[in-house]
Amino acid sequence: MPCFRAEAGVIVLAVRLTPKGGRDAIDGVATLADAREVALVRVRAVPEDGAANAALIALLAKAFKRPKSAVAIVAGATGRLKQVRISGEPKELVEIVERWPVK
Repeated sequence: MPCFRAEAGVIVLAVRLTPKGGRDAIDGVATLADAREVALVRVRAVPEDGAANAALIALLAKAFKRPKSAVAIVAGATGRLKQVRISGEPKELVEIVERWPVK
């Protein structure tokens, strides 16, 4: 199962976020022990006062060439595993995800 689902005008991306990761980067796609696929994302920000979530939104907005307002965390705001909704043309957004390396 891919790490995203396409809906009308958006994709919803499953993310495993690593705060205090040393750099802001998307490391690719990996399969968790329960067989779910997630995008592996790390940010330098600490997980306090929403800083890591804000860094995640900024990083994904840049990666998908979308404004920050087009990226929203819809589930998992306080955990490492998150669901992130990215607004835009689903076909174009999916093409970006499919270019990420599989770990």
